[in-house]
Amino acid sequence: MNFLVITLDQWRGDALGIAGHPIVKTPNLDRLARIGVRCARHYSQAAPCGPGRGSLYTGLYQMNHRVVANGSPLDDRFDNIARAARRAGYAPALFGYTDQAIDPRQTSGPDDPRLQTYEEVLPGFDDDFHLPSARLEPWIGWLRGLGHDLPDDTFAALASEPERPAEHSLSAWLVGRLIDWIGTRDRPWFAHLSQLRPHPPYAAAGHFAAMYDPGEMPDPIAPVAAPGRLHQRMMSHLALAAPSAVRSLMAQYFGMVSEADHALGLLWAALEANRQWDDTFILVTSDHGEQLGDHGLIQKGGFFEESYRVPCLIRDPRPGAARGLVVDAFTENVDVFPTLAEAMGLPVPAQCDGASLAPLLRGQTPPGWRTAAHWEFDWRAAGIGPEIPEPADRRLERRSLAVLRTTGAALVQFADGASQVFDLAADPTWRTEITDPAQGLALAQAMLAWRMQHQDRTLSGMLIEHGGLGRWPSMPKGWSASRHKECS
Repeated sequence: MNFLVITLDQWRGDALGIAGHPIVKTPNLDRLARIGVRCARHYSQAAPCGPGRGSLYTGLYQMNHRVVANGSPLDDRFDNIARAARRAGYAPALFGYTDQAIDPRQTSGPDDPRLQTYEEVLPGFDDDFHLPSARLEPWIGWLRGLGHDLPDDTFAALASEPERPAEHSLSAWLVGRLIDWIGTRDRPWFAHLSQLRPHPPYAAAGHFAAMYDPGEMPDPIAPVAAPGRLHQRMMSHLALAAPSAVRSLMAQYFGMVSEADHALGLLWAALEANRQWDDTFILVTSDHGEQLGDHGLIQKGGFFEESYRVPCLIRDPRPGAARGLVVDAFTENVDVFPTLAEAMGLPVPAQCDGASLAPLLRGQTPPGWRTAAHWEFDWRAAGIGPEIPEPADRRLERRSLAVLRTTGAALVQFADGASQVFDLAADPTWRTEITDPAQGLALAQAMLAWRMQHQDRTLSGMLIEHGGLGRWPSMPKGWSASRHKECS
């Protein structure tokens, strides 16, 4: 069986036509949902891109993988989806980017070129078509070959997408490279298509730039009258003052979503033409969401749900998998790695904080499934500079928060000891706080239990007796898969 993992960058959970959104059109993703499974309450675990992808690729919460910013190194000891695919016999190929900074202990020193950018390749992937968002020269060169006059600046090249036909967009071009690659495969494959769109700049390609009327865009959720310190700080950096600017941004954002969906339609058609559609496991999600003006913010970050609720669509072609199912249970991006591992016939790595979605894909909810969603945000990067913080200086560690979101309430716990509790049953817009200490205490206890149950357990589930008992942290070198399973 083939495996295709697709991420649309900065794709918020309600920007999906089949989810009932009154505006956005995504016919190709809607088709995938109708013949597969849509997780309706699916959440990313962190923002921005690097931290969110850290959880997606490793199955770990941020408190364990510790990728806290774009540029935080990913510890090389962690297993990930690409390394697992190699153990399953695949040569996993990357089309796009993974935004994972290299572990500095794997480099030759400060002059190692891999320390110049956080946009390195996740260990385990073949970089068949590594396309960091800051270095889009292959696409820009292709456009120039077609006669387009483009600036050298990547951001400016993306911002000018409305001036060119949609078939020349970054999304369509990258899908074209993947389609060409699939056509050369003579054995089962594993590919990760990491699309930049609908990431800023907010400029849809070709006719998609005019697909949505700014005047028909919904009003965003207004910020509260007295926002907290973090909210105020983010508004000073990530806010648009004029309502007309927010509506124009929304129209371009939805255009980018529809254009990315159109490119995926070309991919679906190619899989069908190559007779691989019914042999390909497809999973589509995002690394994080987008505020779109809600709470006075654009882009991602902070604690509001819009930055973390993302779509998740899974199509398992094997007999017995559900078709057209909507899962209302809380699911998370930490579940992606366990799901892929199980689908490839591998044991779920002991490091994973998430769980396989396989039962849900068969229409079954496992006993004890989570009753809340969790995410984290860390803004210590603003305090990291040339001066090295002293080990005893805990000020950086205070610049973080964790969220526990149940069906009817949410707790935001800040690392400096402050907290906020929101009544989502009465007000799903995250503008009404709960003042009852008992409700806040119950949520705080649930969050403490969550952290205690998911703290790093790399070797804690193993005893060194009789050759090793319990959960192996990863596949030991030189050991066969059968031997590994016997000792697990």
